[in-house]
Amino acid sequence: MSRLVLALGLAMLLPAEAAPGAGATVVVVVRHAEKATDDPRDPTLSEAGQARAAALATRLANTGLDAAFATQYRRTQLTAAPAAAQAGIEVGVRPVDAANAERYGPDLDRDLRALPAGSTVLVVGHSNTVPAIVSALSGQATPEMPETEYDRYTVVVLDADGAGRVFQSRY
Repeated sequence: MSRLVLALGLAMLLPAEAAPGAGATVVVVVRHAEKATDDPRDPTLSEAGQARAAALATRLANTGLDAAFATQYRRTQLTAAPAAAQAGIEVGVRPVDAANAERYGPDLDRDLRALPAGSTVLVVGHSNTVPAIVSALSGQATPEMPETEYDRYTVVVLDADGAGRVFQSRY
């Protein structure tokens, strides 16, 4: 994919003043889309959730998505799947549970910073993990996420110097 197409795709994600510099990694962090009621423990996505996952894929089109990560739950993987399929990549599963919940964000931060410079990554989590992930990546306090919120779209630009810049939007 040409650098121009990638630049245009990333420009759609970020405000003009947030353009990533050379070697910056761009991480898009979202909560899973609206869940169905088909399974109380591990539901799939509702029709609204499927539409939101498709909207996320549209938003990430032409960004040169290099990696996508989700938890072990179907709702996170199904949210990431359309964007990953569009980019020709697999969704990597990073399980979260009570045993690793406290270290989940910091461990993800470490692993994302180890990716090749200039990577673009999608991370799909839950209302109780997204704020901690964003905080771990950026070093900034992040507002809690209510159980009813599905449309927060956070971009963390990890600059080559290690700094993390945060930009939030809705989708």
